Amino acid sequence: MKILVIGSGGREHALAWKLRQSPHAERIFCAPGNGGTGEIAENVAFAASDLEGLVRFAKENRVDLTVVGPDDPLAAGIVDLFTAEKLRAFGPTKSAARIEASKIFAKELMRAQEIPTAEARTFSDSGEALRYCQLAKFPVVIKADGLALGKGVTIAADAATARSTIDEMMNQGRFGDAGRRIVIEEFLRGTECSLHALVDGKNYLLLESARDHKRMLDGDRGPNTGGMGAFSPADNWNGKLQSQFETEIMRPVLRGFLQQGIEFCGLLYPGLIITSEGPRVLEFNCRFGDPETQALLPRMKSDLLPLLEATIDGTINGCAIEWDTWATVTVVLASAGYPGKYETGKTISGLCDAAKLQDVQVFHAGTKRDGGEIKTAGGRVLAVTALGSTIEDARERAYDAVSRIHFDNCHYRRDIALSAVPVNIGKSS
Repeated sequence: MKILVIGSGGREHALAWKLRQSPHAERIFCAPGNGGTGEIAENVAFAASDLEGLVRFAKENRVDLTVVGPDDPLAAGIVDLFTAEKLRAFGPTKSAARIEASKIFAKELMRAQEIPTAEARTFSDSGEALRYCQLAKFPVVIKADGLALGKGVTIAADAATARSTIDEMMNQGRFGDAGRRIVIEEFLRGTECSLHALVDGKNYLLLESARDHKRMLDGDRGPNTGGMGAFSPADNWNGKLQSQFETEIMRPVLRGFLQQGIEFCGLLYPGLIITSEGPRVLEFNCRFGDPETQALLPRMKSDLLPLLEATIDGTINGCAIEWDTWATVTVVLASAGYPGKYETGKTISGLCDAAKLQDVQVFHAGTKRDGGEIKTAGGRVLAVTALGSTIEDARERAYDAVSRIHFDNCHYRRDIALSAVPVNIGKSS
């Protein structure tokens, strides 16, 4: 089969890496790809936003399956365009992708299906939002309605922060049209957990659990990012919570889609917070998580390609996934300044040394090949994943690999998965 992976991040490198292992994969293209995908696939110069160009490329090259990585092209309707041209694509339609593309749509669907989530109000007028915050109980969570590269969420600890956030989003256009409408919701206390499910419209197949680290700095401080690391399995997940999750969240959300005449087909990824009363939905995503994918796929022993095809064909109910019992820890290396302004073009060294380590995989994100060198080309640059017999073992391997990689002003968190290591033996790297 000829496969096209759309996107340029660590998630897309991980997807291409896993699909490359399938005996059915004849040729893999990445559009536009990065410095790492170019080593295992053929990078093609089409931006993920160039929907018409991607359709044309898939037709001209007789691509059998297209896997869409990022949320933006899904929200723009790329799967609808591919389907109209009788091209197979993995991912939800534009209508179904609203579950991620609009926080307001997601909240209304959850409210209609009585899915446990934070109490929330939606606003399209900044004055009304500001007046609401005068009476709010802080902290509150303020979310841009639309897509904002994982950065459209602010936890406002006080009224002053809430006022500035509302003004930046709604009046100053910090996130463009994505922030013209906002959601203000109660702050839920607990620990976060990421669940992924392959959904074929009526049935679903859960993947293993993972935990992301959204904040930029150690100790979960600093601004939200697209994710600074992850580990799998999650240390706050068990069979009882999964049963509650399936009964109260997964089945109701699929029912809600069908009641609206929407068939969700693709990857549904609910971001959860585990409270004292059980799992609550923070948000829904309609694609593989990043960096969770980099932590999950090295644990997947099954062939990913037939699973994606079964999702499209509506036969996921007859599938099963075999998982490695070992754990994974993924550490993201970022450019200084991320998630704000950052410099690019820094030469990266030590990649070969890190790759030689056993049970270590380095996934590229913001990288490019420049002559014989790999250079930085984005905010999140690399995702270093290690397998280990325990979280502690995987963590030590991951940070050993990280210590061998260098580029100017490299920034990374030193406490990824530390909370999952027993206190009496845990050591910060």
